[in-house]
Amino acid sequence: MSSSVVRPAAPDDGTTPAHLPARYRAISTHLAIAPRVSVVIPAMNEAENLPYVFKSLPEWIHEVVLVDGDSTDDTVEVARVLRPDVVVVRQRGKGKGDALITGFQASSGDIIVMVDADGSADGQEIVSYVSALVSGADFAKGSRFANGGGTDDMTPVRKLGNWALCTAVNAKFGARYTDLCYGYNAFWRHCLDEIDLDCTGFEVETLMNIRVVKAGLKVQEIPSHEYLRIHGASNLRAVRDGLRVLKVILKERSNRRSPRVRAVRGAGA
Repeated sequence: MSSSVVRPAAPDDGTTPAHLPARYRAISTHLAIAPRVSVVIPAMNEAENLPYVFKSLPEWIHEVVLVDGDSTDDTVEVARVLRPDVVVVRQRGKGKGDALITGFQASSGDIIVMVDADGSADGQEIVSYVSALVSGADFAKGSRFANGGGTDDMTPVRKLGNWALCTAVNAKFGARYTDLCYGYNAFWRHCLDEIDLDCTGFEVETLMNIRVVKAGLKVQEIPSHEYLRIHGASNLRAVRDGLRVLKVILKERSNRRSPRVRAVRGAGA
């Protein structure tokens, strides 16, 4: 992780401070980074939401990788108008897990950030994730239930299910998670070699959370606020996908490594 060098930055004016080498990019008033940050966005028929999603992304990110799940609307065209340098990848398989794996393979950044295309995630929170990574974490895990987080988009039944599944993962694998089924995460590229993702559906976040603990990677929870989907309907089905998550939990073997998860207070960098 030699590229994770942190240097003090001058006031954030959108440019690299004069006293820093050109390879450093200011991402806040007190942080500049060398690593390239790729944002991977799986999308299927999200043309109406992409303007909100892209607008919230920080200017300093290295690239946006849009994985198109065979959209029948103008998702790809809208993405290219909004960001001409967007990397568009056509998904060959089906499911969110398959889309994310496709996007990870196509990305070129040192840090990878997962962002949903429905407008529920605030791209301005990315600075908190990146700050955690350049400060020593391997995996920055978003949590709606850590102190400072929240959600506008979970029914009582889904909250109960998430709590039950999270409790099961903590008990079986020795984690200390406050949230489990949330798709806003960031990590160093080297993590992919250690977690070996092999699922296709919405259970992908759970599998990642389990395998980073099993691999002994350092995880830091980042308080995050989940907003309502702006347009359209989600493909998530609580019962069906909850059962898929449970199947992953039951199938994965535990090696009960010492937990290295810690929560942070507040979402600022």
